[in-house]
Amino acid sequence: MDKPVYLDWNAGAPLLATARDAMAQAFAVAGNPSSVHGAGRAARRIVEDARAEIARIVGTKAERVVFAGSGTEANALALNGAEPARCLVSAVEHDCVHGALRGAAEIPVTADGVVDLEAFSRQLAETRPVLVAVMLANNETGVLQPVAEIARLARATGTRVHCDAVQAFGRIDVDFAALGVDTLAVSAHKLGGPQGVGALIARSDAALVRLHAGGGQERGLRPGTHNVAGIAGFAAAARQGARMDSRSRDRLETTLRAAVPGLEIYGAATPRLPNTSCLRLAGVPAQTQVMAMDIDGFAVSAGAACSSGKVKESRVLAAMGAGSGAGEAIRVSFGPATTETELDAFAASWIAMASRLSPSGARHAA
Repeated sequence: MDKPVYLDWNAGAPLLATARDAMAQAFAVAGNPSSVHGAGRAARRIVEDARAEIARIVGTKAERVVFAGSGTEANALALNGAEPARCLVSAVEHDCVHGALRGAAEIPVTADGVVDLEAFSRQLAETRPVLVAVMLANNETGVLQPVAEIARLARATGTRVHCDAVQAFGRIDVDFAALGVDTLAVSAHKLGGPQGVGALIARSDAALVRLHAGGGQERGLRPGTHNVAGIAGFAAAARQGARMDSRSRDRLETTLRAAVPGLEIYGAATPRLPNTSCLRLAGVPAQTQVMAMDIDGFAVSAGAACSSGKVKESRVLAAMGAGSGAGEAIRVSFGPATTETELDAFAASWIAMASRLSPSGARHAA
């Protein structure tokens, strides 16, 4: 390719022109949204219009949207104050959720990466937790969780449910009421909005404990001056969305399977995000693959993007029973702007790498 190809959209999508334009317009407004004069009211209008837009997209009321500085912060706000010993967290949650509930019992998942509902039902009956945390879409594999069914089971025991929907929001339909959860975290930069802004959607009776002391912004739950431009960009990106079908992903995976004997694609047998492939090249460390692809001009990743730049064995894949595969898989994630030509070029490069490095080699089908 003449220019680098970005295939790490699950870490962060390129900023959409509509989001950039909305931010530029907001930057021109000088007022603080907490001020009562005209300039302040103009800034407040931007914030509240964005709040109403995010609420509309997830099918809830504007007053249930609390803006935060990221999806991680939105998750932390939902989980703050919960006693980990009285919580259940799925084994494949994002590190920020595991970190907030360190010491919580894990809900096991199947080899496909889906929460084991039978095991979960037993855990509910045996432990009577106060809170359950299960994500909607996994950031590494794209696997979708049966959140509505999990919430139904939890509600029967009076258990609160939090859902990290950061990776799903804007890519698939996310209906807050249909999911039946108490709180839901979303973020801007996965769907082409700016980095550094997210939101927590919370039922009116959700017992939230703020993370920081300060002013009364966001109903006192998230004090500090609003990121007006970031919030405006968030709403613009959410309005446009990054929805795709799975044809490009399926075409890519078919090409790779035909060329690489025994290629393992984690989560391939269960519903996934349409833009995500988690590929294992047996015998080749993930770090080696990421570096080789980077040299060839393709940005891919191994695991989550929140590990301080380190490539290490995937906790998610380990929970799926991947064994040594947990350290041999890369994630390819793309978006609506990714072309078939770019995916074909990646396939050719990855297949050539597999032929060079894999103990089993690869048929030169690209």
